[in-house]
Amino acid sequence: MTGTAKRVLLVDDDPGLLQVLAIRLRRAGFEVETAESGRQALSLLPGFWPQVVVTDMRMDGMDGLALFDEIQKIDATLPVIVLTAHGTIPDAVTATRRGVFSYLTKPFDKEVLLDAIARAAEIHGDPAPAGVEGSADWASEIVTRSSAMKALLREAGLVAQTDSSVLIRGESGTGKELLARAIHRASARAKGALVPVNCTAIPEQLFEAELFGHVKGAFTGATQARKGLIQEANGGTLFLDEIGDLPPAVQAKLLRVLQERELRPVGADSTVAIDVRIVAATHQDLEAKLADKSFREDLYYRLNVVQLRIPSLAERREDIPLLAEHMLADPKATHRGGSIEVTGFAKEAMELMMTAAWPGNVRQLRNVVEQCAVLATTPLIPVSLVERALSRAERAFLPFAEARDRFEFGYLTNLLEMTEGNVAQAARLAERNRSEFYKLLNKHELEPALFRRTANSSEKESGKNGPA
Repeated sequence: MTGTAKRVLLVDDDPGLLQVLAIRLRRAGFEVETAESGRQALSLLPGFWPQVVVTDMRMDGMDGLALFDEIQKIDATLPVIVLTAHGTIPDAVTATRRGVFSYLTKPFDKEVLLDAIARAAEIHGDPAPAGVEGSADWASEIVTRSSAMKALLREAGLVAQTDSSVLIRGESGTGKELLARAIHRASARAKGALVPVNCTAIPEQLFEAELFGHVKGAFTGATQARKGLIQEANGGTLFLDEIGDLPPAVQAKLLRVLQERELRPVGADSTVAIDVRIVAATHQDLEAKLADKSFREDLYYRLNVVQLRIPSLAERREDIPLLAEHMLADPKATHRGGSIEVTGFAKEAMELMMTAAWPGNVRQLRNVVEQCAVLATTPLIPVSLVERALSRAERAFLPFAEARDRFEFGYLTNLLEMTEGNVAQAARLAERNRSEFYKLLNKHELEPALFRRTANSSEKESGKNGPA
């Protein structure tokens, strides 16, 4: 059977009927796996991962409707066809209203079943993720065997066929930009540019000009006109990474661009028509930002038309060996001195990697693999190297927001101690206006009065050095 054959999972507690149906479908060119119960069918999903499930309605233990409900929890896009006797038609109708692709009453015509399966498989597309035979080129950068990731890729493939805005959620290091690139490649905009914008890296005062462009003479230093990043993405996809850090003033202008499909470069008298698809990503709690008014609600709903959540590495531990071996085979990861050819990880080393916390997710895993590959002196990487690399990496891979908060707290505390709680002086030293500085103090719950010296404390201090 070729890798392009459509995969069908047949579920029925009648072994005879199951065998007959399997033979018919294989003769028709389908790749078929069978299960005699709902529980067995669920256990087969991660390995076989069909494009269509065909199940009987009446089965002992878990019936067809209960199986459908469990499949929905795993992958809401997987089509399910229900086979039912006349006595269970009302149940089948109910199931259809809840999302079952279709139902057929027994006895059914062979051609009708084949047609229903073909239609369902065509709608669902190719479910195989990268790293698995038959995977689609658009997802070639994403290596996985995780059922959660497979379901995510299915949803991403469906979303890619539209022009809807996408919001990708997930912890730092999970691969949000990889997924954005995959969506772009799978879309009708694949021939256009994918322009990534790191909303954290661009200084606030430059953000508007970077995003919208500017005309010559718009501001000091604007010696020539320049297209903004949105115009560079015209006809393609604009990827706004860490959208939660987008400055409030820019949020309002971006919203207008999304609504009007045009933008006005800084200093320009006229607007420019644009045609871009927006894919945004964040690891932050945007709902909390909505509550404290630091993120616009109307922009949130414009961006959050379809939301995709990437599971953390801890939620897809079955991918760790696959990812580690894939990274180890990468020439960039194995660029090291000496003549030792590193072929893999010792059993104890892989066991440690499978149980580690991975706060930095896939990015941290790559860091650990590269460190181990560089320092290895044996073909199999020992557990001692993994322990050392994990220890170093976990210190380095604080989430950006947490690392920034720690720096801000220490910085503000030092300023208040230097100025003895004088906010005006501290704000001048930090080159921030007082209102901005007060916001930072409130964010970190720092009270300037606690850093001020009182007259009594000064007298006590001077008394310590005076005569007894």
